[in-house]
Amino acid sequence: MDIIGLISGFGNIFWVVIAFVVALSVIVAIHEYGHYIVGRWSGIGADVFSIGFGPVLWSRYDKRGTKWQIAAFPLGGYVKFKGDANAASGKDDEAMSDLTDEERRHTMHGAPLWARTATVAAGPIFNFILSIIVFAAVFLTRGEVGDTFKVGELRDLPPPAYTLQADDEIRAIGGLTVPSFGDAEGFSAFATDLPIAAPLEYEVIRDGQNARATGPYLYPPIVLHLAPQSAAYNIGMEVGDVITAIDERPILAFSELKEAVETGEGRALSLTVWRSGEEIDFTLVPRRVDEPQPGGGFETNWRIGIGGGLAFDPATETPGVGSAVWGGVVQTGRIIEGSISGLYHMVTGAISTCNLSGPVGIAQTSGAMASQGAMSFIWFIAVLSAAIGMLNLFPIPMLDGGHLVFYAYEAVAGRPPSDGVVRVLMTMGLVIVLSMMAFGLTNDLFCP
Repeated sequence: MDIIGLISGFGNIFWVVIAFVVALSVIVAIHEYGHYIVGRWSGIGADVFSIGFGPVLWSRYDKRGTKWQIAAFPLGGYVKFKGDANAASGKDDEAMSDLTDEERRHTMHGAPLWARTATVAAGPIFNFILSIIVFAAVFLTRGEVGDTFKVGELRDLPPPAYTLQADDEIRAIGGLTVPSFGDAEGFSAFATDLPIAAPLEYEVIRDGQNARATGPYLYPPIVLHLAPQSAAYNIGMEVGDVITAIDERPILAFSELKEAVETGEGRALSLTVWRSGEEIDFTLVPRRVDEPQPGGGFETNWRIGIGGGLAFDPATETPGVGSAVWGGVVQTGRIIEGSISGLYHMVTGAISTCNLSGPVGIAQTSGAMASQGAMSFIWFIAVLSAAIGMLNLFPIPMLDGGHLVFYAYEAVAGRPPSDGVVRVLMTMGLVIVLSMMAFGLTNDLFCP
Protein backbone atom coordinates (compact mmCIF):
# COMPACT_ATOMS: atom_id res chain seq x y z
CA MET A 1 0.00 0.00 0.00
CA ASP A 2 1.56 3.32 -1.03
CA ILE A 3 0.65 6.73 0.34
CA ILE A 4 -1.06 7.74 -2.92
CA GLY A 5 -3.30 4.69 -2.67
CA LEU A 6 -4.12 5.55 0.91
CA ILE A 7 -5.08 9.11 -0.02
CA SER A 8 -7.18 8.06 -2.98
CA GLY A 9 -8.92 5.41 -0.87
CA PHE A 10 -10.05 7.90 1.73
CA GLY A 11 -10.08 11.19 -0.11
CA ASN A 12 -8.19 13.02 2.60
CA ILE A 13 -5.20 11.65 4.53
CA PHE A 14 -5.74 14.27 7.21
CA TRP A 15 -9.25 12.92 7.86
CA VAL A 16 -7.87 9.38 8.19
CA VAL A 17 -5.24 10.48 10.71
CA ILE A 18 -7.77 12.46 12.77
CA ALA A 19 -10.19 9.52 12.88
CA PHE A 20 -7.38 7.17 13.94
CA VAL A 21 -6.10 9.53 16.64
CA VAL A 22 -9.60 10.11 18.04
CA ALA A 23 -10.42 6.39 18.14
CA LEU A 24 -7.11 5.40 19.71
CA SER A 25 -7.10 8.30 22.20
CA VAL A 26 -10.57 7.43 23.50
CA ILE A 27 -9.62 3.78 23.97
CA VAL A 28 -6.27 4.59 25.58
CA ALA A 29 -7.81 7.19 27.90
CA ILE A 30 -10.41 4.70 29.16
CA HIS A 31 -7.79 1.96 29.56
CA GLU A 32 -5.35 4.13 31.50
CA TYR A 33 -8.11 5.69 33.57
CA GLY A 34 -9.07 2.19 34.66
CA HIS A 35 -5.53 1.68 35.95
CA TYR A 36 -5.48 5.11 37.58
CA ILE A 37 -8.83 5.11 39.36
CA VAL A 38 -8.62 1.55 40.69
CA GLY A 39 -5.05 2.23 41.80
CA ARG A 40 -6.24 5.34 43.62
CA TRP A 41 -9.09 3.41 45.24
CA SER A 42 -6.52 0.78 46.28
CA GLY A 43 -4.26 3.36 47.91
CA ILE A 44 -1.66 3.60 45.13
CA GLY A 45 -0.65 7.13 44.14
CA ALA A 46 0.05 8.25 40.57
CA ASP A 47 2.74 10.71 39.50
CA VAL A 48 1.76 11.02 35.81
CA PHE A 49 -1.31 10.27 33.68
CA SER A 50 -0.32 10.64 30.02
CA ILE A 51 -2.17 10.35 26.73
CA GLY A 52 0.59 9.92 24.17
CA PHE A 53 4.36 9.74 24.42
CA GLY A 54 7.23 12.13 23.79
CA PRO A 55 7.28 15.92 24.22
CA VAL A 56 4.48 17.22 26.44
CA LEU A 57 2.04 19.53 24.66
CA TRP A 58 -0.21 20.29 27.66
CA SER A 59 -0.17 19.42 31.35
CA ARG A 60 -1.63 20.33 34.73
CA TYR A 61 -1.34 19.04 38.30
CA ASP A 62 -4.39 18.04 40.33
CA LYS A 63 -4.79 18.38 44.09
CA ARG A 64 -3.30 14.90 44.65
CA GLY A 65 -0.07 15.85 42.87
CA THR A 66 -0.77 13.81 39.74
CA LYS A 67 0.42 15.39 36.51
CA TRP A 68 -2.19 15.03 33.73
CA GLN A 69 -0.67 15.52 30.29
CA ILE A 70 -1.12 15.18 26.55
CA ALA A 71 2.05 14.30 24.64
CA ALA A 72 3.03 14.73 21.01
CA PHE A 73 2.79 11.13 19.77
CA PRO A 74 -0.78 9.84 20.38
CA LEU A 75 -0.01 6.15 19.82
CA GLY A 76 -0.72 5.04 23.38
CA GLY A 77 -0.52 6.29 26.92
CA TYR A 78 0.50 5.35 30.42
CA VAL A 79 0.08 5.93 34.14
CA LYS A 80 3.34 6.31 36.05
CA PHE A 81 2.58 5.27 39.61
CA LYS A 82 4.66 6.22 42.61
CA GLY A 83 7.75 4.03 42.79
CA ASP A 84 7.83 3.46 39.01
CA ALA A 85 11.07 4.17 37.19
CA ASN A 86 9.39 4.58 33.80
CA ALA A 87 6.16 4.32 31.84
CA ALA A 88 6.51 0.52 31.70
CA SER A 89 6.16 0.32 35.52
CA GLY A 90 9.76 -0.69 36.11
CA LYS A 91 10.82 -0.39 39.74
CA ASP A 92 12.78 2.71 40.81
CA ASP A 93 15.09 1.06 43.35
CA GLU A 94 16.76 4.29 44.43
CA ALA A 95 13.52 6.14 45.08
CA MET A 96 11.97 3.13 46.84
CA SER A 97 14.92 2.75 49.22
CA ASP A 98 14.35 6.22 50.68
CA LEU A 99 10.66 5.67 51.52
CA THR A 100 9.11 4.79 54.86
CA ASP A 101 6.87 1.74 55.15
CA GLU A 102 3.81 4.00 55.02
CA GLU A 103 5.07 5.74 51.91
CA ARG A 104 5.95 2.41 50.26
CA ARG A 105 2.35 1.27 50.79
CA HIS A 106 1.25 4.02 48.38
CA THR A 107 3.58 2.87 45.58
CA MET A 108 2.83 0.23 42.96
CA HIS A 109 5.73 -1.94 44.14
CA GLY A 110 5.01 -1.65 47.87
CA ALA A 111 1.24 -2.13 47.75
CA PRO A 112 -0.40 -5.43 48.74
CA LEU A 113 -0.69 -8.07 46.03
CA TRP A 114 -4.47 -7.65 45.78
CA ALA A 115 -4.11 -3.90 45.14
CA ARG A 116 -1.52 -4.36 42.40
CA THR A 117 -3.54 -7.11 40.74
CA ALA A 118 -6.75 -5.05 40.76
CA THR A 119 -4.94 -1.98 39.41
CA VAL A 120 -3.33 -3.83 36.51
CA ALA A 121 -6.47 -5.81 35.60
CA ALA A 122 -8.60 -2.65 35.63
CA GLY A 123 -7.21 -1.37 32.31
CA PRO A 124 -8.52 -4.21 30.11
CA ILE A 125 -11.68 -4.46 32.21
CA PHE A 126 -12.44 -0.79 31.59
CA ASN A 127 -11.95 -1.43 27.85
CA PHE A 128 -14.56 -4.19 28.03
CA ILE A 129 -16.91 -1.94 30.01
CA LEU A 130 -16.55 0.78 27.37
CA SER A 131 -17.48 -1.72 24.65
CA ILE A 132 -20.50 -2.98 26.58
CA ILE A 133 -21.76 0.56 27.26
CA VAL A 134 -21.34 1.66 23.64
CA PHE A 135 -23.01 -1.45 22.24
CA ALA A 136 -25.87 -1.11 24.72
CA ALA A 137 -26.30 2.57 23.81
CA VAL A 138 -26.41 1.69 20.11
CA PHE A 139 -29.02 -1.01 20.75
CA LEU A 140 -31.11 1.49 22.73
CA THR A 141 -30.78 4.10 19.98
CA ARG A 142 -31.54 1.78 17.09
CA GLY A 143 -34.23 -0.14 18.94
CA GLU A 144 -35.33 -3.67 18.13
CA VAL A 145 -37.98 -5.02 15.81
CA GLY A 146 -41.05 -6.31 17.63
CA ASP A 147 -43.25 -9.22 16.59
CA THR A 148 -45.27 -6.94 14.28
CA PHE A 149 -43.60 -6.38 10.90
CA LYS A 150 -44.12 -2.68 10.28
CA VAL A 151 -42.52 -0.33 7.74
CA GLY A 152 -40.25 2.32 9.21
CA GLU A 153 -38.12 4.44 6.88
CA LEU A 154 -38.32 3.68 3.15
CA ARG A 155 -35.03 3.35 1.26
CA ASP A 156 -34.08 5.19 -1.93
CA LEU A 157 -34.57 2.55 -4.64
CA PRO A 158 -34.57 2.74 -8.45
CA PRO A 159 -37.89 2.84 -10.39
CA PRO A 160 -40.62 1.78 -10.53
CA ALA A 161 -42.31 3.88 -7.86
CA TYR A 162 -44.07 1.92 -5.12
CA THR A 163 -47.18 2.69 -3.08
CA LEU A 164 -45.91 1.09 0.14
CA GLN A 165 -45.79 3.71 2.92
CA ALA A 166 -44.14 4.24 6.27
CA ASP A 167 -46.17 2.84 9.20
CA ASP A 168 -47.83 0.18 7.02
CA GLU A 169 -48.17 -3.06 8.98
CA ILE A 170 -47.31 -5.85 6.54
CA ARG A 171 -49.51 -8.95 6.67
CA ALA A 172 -48.56 -10.66 3.38
CA ILE A 173 -46.17 -10.23 0.45
CA GLY A 174 -46.65 -11.84 -2.94
CA GLY A 175 -49.50 -13.90 -1.55
CA LEU A 176 -47.38 -15.33 1.30
CA THR A 177 -48.40 -14.62 4.88
CA VAL A 178 -45.69 -12.86 6.89
CA PRO A 179 -44.72 -14.81 10.06
CA SER A 180 -43.71 -13.12 13.30
CA PHE A 181 -40.47 -11.20 12.83
CA GLY A 182 -39.28 -12.77 16.09
CA ASP A 183 -39.61 -16.24 14.55
CA ALA A 184 -36.18 -16.35 12.89
CA GLU A 185 -36.62 -19.80 11.36
CA GLY A 186 -40.12 -19.08 10.06
CA PHE A 187 -39.16 -15.69 8.67
CA SER A 188 -36.11 -17.18 6.93
CA ALA A 189 -38.30 -19.80 5.24
CA PHE A 190 -40.77 -17.09 4.24
CA ALA A 191 -38.00 -14.97 2.68
CA THR A 192 -36.68 -18.00 0.75
CA ASP A 193 -40.12 -18.72 -0.72
CA LEU A 194 -40.73 -15.12 -1.88
CA PRO A 195 -40.84 -14.77 -5.68
CA ILE A 196 -37.96 -12.67 -7.00
CA ALA A 197 -39.94 -9.98 -8.78
CA ALA A 198 -40.70 -6.27 -8.60
CA PRO A 199 -43.13 -4.87 -7.94
CA LEU A 200 -44.71 -7.30 -5.47
CA GLU A 201 -48.17 -6.98 -3.99
CA TYR A 202 -48.19 -6.19 -0.27
CA GLU A 203 -51.24 -6.75 1.96
CA VAL A 204 -51.04 -4.21 4.78
CA ILE A 205 -52.94 -2.58 7.58
CA ARG A 206 -52.92 1.19 7.02
CA ASP A 207 -54.65 3.56 9.43
CA GLY A 208 -56.47 0.61 10.96
CA GLN A 209 -57.84 -0.60 7.60
CA ASN A 210 -56.86 -3.50 5.34
CA ALA A 211 -55.18 -2.22 2.18
CA ARG A 212 -53.06 -3.32 -0.76
CA ALA A 213 -49.86 -1.70 -1.94
CA THR A 214 -47.03 -2.33 -4.37
CA GLY A 215 -43.53 -2.70 -3.03
CA PRO A 216 -40.02 -3.90 -3.93
CA TYR A 217 -38.56 -7.36 -3.52
CA LEU A 218 -37.88 -7.68 0.20
CA TYR A 219 -34.09 -8.16 -0.08
CA PRO A 220 -32.88 -6.01 -3.01
CA PRO A 221 -29.18 -5.83 -3.97
CA ILE A 222 -28.62 -2.64 -1.98
CA VAL A 223 -25.41 -1.72 -0.14
CA LEU A 224 -26.29 -1.20 3.52
CA HIS A 225 -22.87 -2.07 4.97
CA LEU A 226 -19.48 -1.55 3.37
CA ALA A 227 -16.45 -3.29 4.87
CA PRO A 228 -13.30 -1.15 5.16
CA GLN A 229 -10.39 -2.27 2.95
CA SER A 230 -12.79 -4.47 0.95
CA ALA A 231 -12.93 -4.83 -2.84
CA ALA A 232 -16.16 -2.80 -3.05
CA TYR A 233 -14.88 -0.02 -0.81
CA ASN A 234 -11.62 0.37 -2.71
CA ILE A 235 -13.33 0.92 -6.09
CA GLY A 236 -15.52 3.70 -4.68
CA MET A 237 -18.85 2.03 -3.99
CA GLU A 238 -20.94 3.70 -1.29
CA VAL A 239 -23.62 2.82 1.26
CA GLY A 240 -26.98 3.25 -0.47
CA ASP A 241 -25.80 2.02 -3.87
CA VAL A 242 -28.16 -0.44 -5.59
CA ILE A 243 -26.66 -3.02 -7.96
CA THR A 244 -29.07 -3.31 -10.89
CA ALA A 245 -27.05 -5.57 -13.20
CA ILE A 246 -24.08 -7.96 -13.21
CA ASP A 247 -22.29 -8.43 -16.54
CA GLU A 248 -25.26 -6.66 -18.18
CA ARG A 249 -27.72 -9.17 -16.67
CA PRO A 250 -30.42 -7.40 -14.60
CA ILE A 251 -30.80 -8.55 -10.98
CA LEU A 252 -33.47 -7.84 -8.35
CA ALA A 253 -32.26 -9.79 -5.30
CA PHE A 254 -29.20 -9.62 -3.07
CA SER A 255 -29.00 -13.41 -3.31
CA GLU A 256 -28.32 -13.07 -7.06
CA LEU A 257 -25.33 -10.81 -6.31
CA LYS A 258 -24.10 -13.24 -3.66
CA GLU A 259 -24.36 -16.20 -6.02
CA ALA A 260 -22.48 -14.38 -8.79
CA VAL A 261 -19.61 -13.52 -6.42
CA GLU A 262 -19.34 -16.95 -4.81
CA THR A 263 -19.54 -18.97 -8.04
CA GLY A 264 -17.28 -16.65 -10.03
CA GLU A 265 -14.10 -18.04 -8.39
CA GLY A 266 -12.60 -14.55 -8.21
CA ARG A 267 -13.24 -13.42 -11.79
CA ALA A 268 -13.86 -9.71 -12.39
CA LEU A 269 -17.53 -8.67 -12.38
CA SER A 270 -19.00 -5.77 -14.33
CA LEU A 271 -21.55 -4.04 -12.10
CA THR A 272 -24.17 -1.46 -13.02
CA VAL A 273 -24.98 0.60 -9.93
CA TRP A 274 -27.90 2.98 -9.35
CA ARG A 275 -26.94 5.89 -7.10
CA SER A 276 -29.47 8.66 -6.39
CA GLY A 277 -30.95 8.55 -9.87
CA GLU A 278 -27.70 8.00 -11.78
CA GLU A 279 -26.21 4.80 -13.20
CA ILE A 280 -22.50 4.09 -12.65
CA ASP A 281 -20.45 1.21 -14.02
CA PHE A 282 -17.84 -0.56 -11.89
CA THR A 283 -15.45 -3.44 -12.45
CA LEU A 284 -15.07 -5.37 -9.23
CA VAL A 285 -12.70 -8.25 -8.44
CA PRO A 286 -13.77 -10.40 -5.43
CA ARG A 287 -11.19 -11.36 -2.81
CA ARG A 288 -10.57 -14.55 -0.88
CA VAL A 289 -11.58 -13.92 2.74
CA ASP A 290 -11.18 -16.12 5.84
CA GLU A 291 -14.48 -16.05 7.77
CA PRO A 292 -15.23 -17.43 11.27
CA GLN A 293 -17.87 -20.15 11.41
CA PRO A 294 -20.62 -20.51 14.07
CA GLY A 295 -19.30 -23.93 15.09
CA GLY A 296 -15.70 -22.75 15.32
CA GLY A 297 -12.90 -22.56 12.82
CA PHE A 298 -12.67 -20.56 9.60
CA GLU A 299 -13.83 -20.97 6.02
CA THR A 300 -12.32 -19.29 2.97
CA ASN A 301 -14.85 -17.65 0.62
CA TRP A 302 -14.97 -15.11 -2.20
CA ARG A 303 -16.27 -11.77 -0.92
CA ILE A 304 -16.61 -8.15 -2.10
CA GLY A 305 -17.28 -6.52 1.29
CA ILE A 306 -20.96 -5.61 0.89
CA GLY A 307 -23.74 -6.30 3.38
CA GLY A 308 -27.39 -6.04 2.40
CA GLY A 309 -30.73 -6.07 4.17
CA LEU A 310 -34.40 -5.25 3.86
CA ALA A 311 -35.82 -2.86 1.27
CA PHE A 312 -36.87 -0.59 4.14
CA ASP A 313 -35.99 -0.06 7.77
CA PRO A 314 -38.56 -1.95 9.86
CA ALA A 315 -40.17 0.05 12.64
CA THR A 316 -38.49 -0.58 15.97
CA GLU A 317 -39.28 -0.46 19.66
CA THR A 318 -36.92 0.70 22.39
CA PRO A 319 -35.62 -2.35 24.29
CA GLY A 320 -35.30 -2.46 28.06
CA VAL A 321 -32.02 -1.28 29.56
CA GLY A 322 -31.29 -4.76 30.89
CA SER A 323 -31.84 -6.31 27.47
CA ALA A 324 -29.59 -3.70 25.81
CA VAL A 325 -26.80 -4.19 28.36
CA TRP A 326 -26.97 -7.96 27.97
CA GLY A 327 -26.77 -7.47 24.21
CA GLY A 328 -23.64 -5.38 24.79
CA VAL A 329 -22.11 -8.15 26.91
CA VAL A 330 -22.87 -10.77 24.24
CA GLN A 331 -21.46 -8.59 21.45
CA THR A 332 -18.26 -7.90 23.42
CA GLY A 333 -17.88 -11.62 24.11
CA ARG A 334 -18.22 -12.39 20.40
CA ILE A 335 -15.44 -9.95 19.54
CA ILE A 336 -13.11 -11.43 22.15
CA GLU A 337 -13.90 -14.98 21.04
CA GLY A 338 -13.47 -14.08 17.37
CA SER A 339 -10.15 -12.30 18.00
CA ILE A 340 -8.71 -15.24 19.94
CA SER A 341 -9.93 -17.72 17.33
CA GLY A 342 -8.46 -15.63 14.51
CA LEU A 343 -5.05 -15.36 16.17
CA TYR A 344 -5.02 -19.10 16.94
CA HIS A 345 -5.84 -20.02 13.34
CA MET A 346 -3.18 -17.63 12.02
CA VAL A 347 -0.56 -19.23 14.27
CA THR A 348 -1.57 -22.74 13.15
CA GLY A 349 -1.55 -21.69 9.50
CA ALA A 350 -5.25 -22.36 8.97
CA ILE A 351 -5.82 -18.81 7.71
CA SER A 352 -3.60 -16.14 6.19
CA THR A 353 -1.49 -13.96 8.49
CA CYS A 354 -2.60 -11.04 6.32
CA ASN A 355 -5.70 -10.96 8.56
CA LEU A 356 -3.53 -9.21 11.18
CA SER A 357 -3.45 -5.44 10.67
CA GLY A 358 -0.93 -2.92 11.92
CA PRO A 359 -1.22 0.82 12.60
CA VAL A 360 -1.75 1.74 8.93
CA GLY A 361 -4.52 -0.82 8.55
CA ILE A 362 -6.22 0.33 11.75
CA ALA A 363 -5.94 3.96 10.62
CA GLN A 364 -7.42 2.98 7.27
CA THR A 365 -10.35 1.26 8.96
CA SER A 366 -10.84 4.23 11.31
CA GLY A 367 -11.14 6.62 8.38
CA ALA A 368 -13.45 4.28 6.50
CA MET A 369 -15.82 3.85 9.45
CA ALA A 370 -15.82 7.58 10.19
CA SER A 371 -16.73 8.30 6.56
CA GLN A 372 -19.81 6.07 6.94
CA GLY A 373 -21.24 8.14 9.78
CA ALA A 374 -20.97 8.75 13.51
CA MET A 375 -22.80 5.56 14.47
CA SER A 376 -20.44 3.37 12.42
CA PHE A 377 -17.40 5.13 13.88
CA ILE A 378 -18.64 4.77 17.46
CA TRP A 379 -19.37 1.09 16.86
CA PHE A 380 -15.83 0.66 15.51
CA ILE A 381 -14.37 2.27 18.65
CA ALA A 382 -16.27 -0.26 20.76
CA VAL A 383 -15.02 -3.16 18.62
CA LEU A 384 -11.42 -1.92 18.80
CA SER A 385 -11.70 -1.32 22.56
CA ALA A 386 -12.74 -4.94 23.16
CA ALA A 387 -9.93 -6.24 20.94
CA ILE A 388 -7.29 -4.07 22.64
CA GLY A 389 -8.54 -5.10 26.08
CA MET A 390 -8.22 -8.74 25.07
CA LEU A 391 -4.73 -8.28 23.60
CA ASN A 392 -3.54 -6.54 26.77
CA LEU A 393 -4.39 -9.66 28.76
CA PHE A 394 -1.95 -11.80 26.77
CA PRO A 395 0.74 -13.17 29.15
CA ILE A 396 3.54 -11.14 27.58
CA PRO A 397 5.81 -9.03 29.78
CA MET A 398 5.26 -5.32 29.05
CA LEU A 399 1.52 -5.99 28.69
CA ASP A 400 -0.97 -6.10 31.55
CA GLY A 401 -1.25 -9.87 31.17
CA GLY A 402 2.49 -10.21 31.75
CA HIS A 403 2.28 -8.27 35.01
CA LEU A 404 -0.65 -10.46 36.11
CA VAL A 405 1.51 -13.54 35.47
CA PHE A 406 4.19 -12.07 37.74
CA TYR A 407 1.55 -11.52 40.43
CA ALA A 408 0.24 -15.07 40.01
CA TYR A 409 3.78 -16.37 40.54
CA GLU A 410 4.08 -14.23 43.65
CA ALA A 411 0.78 -15.56 45.00
CA VAL A 412 1.94 -19.16 44.54
CA ALA A 413 5.61 -18.81 45.53
CA GLY A 414 5.01 -16.36 48.35
CA ARG A 415 7.55 -13.89 46.94
CA PRO A 416 7.86 -11.84 43.72
CA PRO A 417 10.31 -12.83 40.99
CA SER A 418 13.72 -11.19 41.35
CA ASP A 419 14.24 -7.74 39.89
CA GLY A 420 16.89 -9.15 37.52
CA VAL A 421 14.51 -11.78 36.14
CA VAL A 422 11.78 -9.19 35.73
CA ARG A 423 14.10 -6.87 33.81
CA VAL A 424 15.15 -9.67 31.43
CA LEU A 425 11.56 -10.77 30.86
CA MET A 426 10.42 -7.18 30.32
CA THR A 427 13.10 -6.74 27.67
CA MET A 428 11.96 -9.95 25.97
CA GLY A 429 8.39 -8.73 26.16
CA LEU A 430 9.35 -5.44 24.54
CA VAL A 431 11.01 -7.31 21.69
CA ILE A 432 7.89 -9.44 21.20
CA VAL A 433 5.56 -6.42 21.19
CA LEU A 434 7.76 -4.47 18.77
CA SER A 435 8.05 -7.53 16.53
CA MET A 436 4.26 -7.89 16.44
CA MET A 437 3.90 -4.21 15.54
CA ALA A 438 6.50 -4.55 12.78
CA PHE A 439 4.77 -7.67 11.46
CA GLY A 440 1.41 -5.87 11.38
CA LEU A 441 2.96 -2.90 9.59
CA THR A 442 4.51 -5.23 7.03
CA ASN A 443 1.08 -6.72 6.40
CA ASP A 444 -0.35 -3.22 5.93
CA LEU A 445 2.25 -2.43 3.28
CA PHE A 446 2.54 -5.68 1.36
CA CYS A 447 -0.61 -7.79 1.83
CA PRO A 448 -3.18 -7.50 -0.97
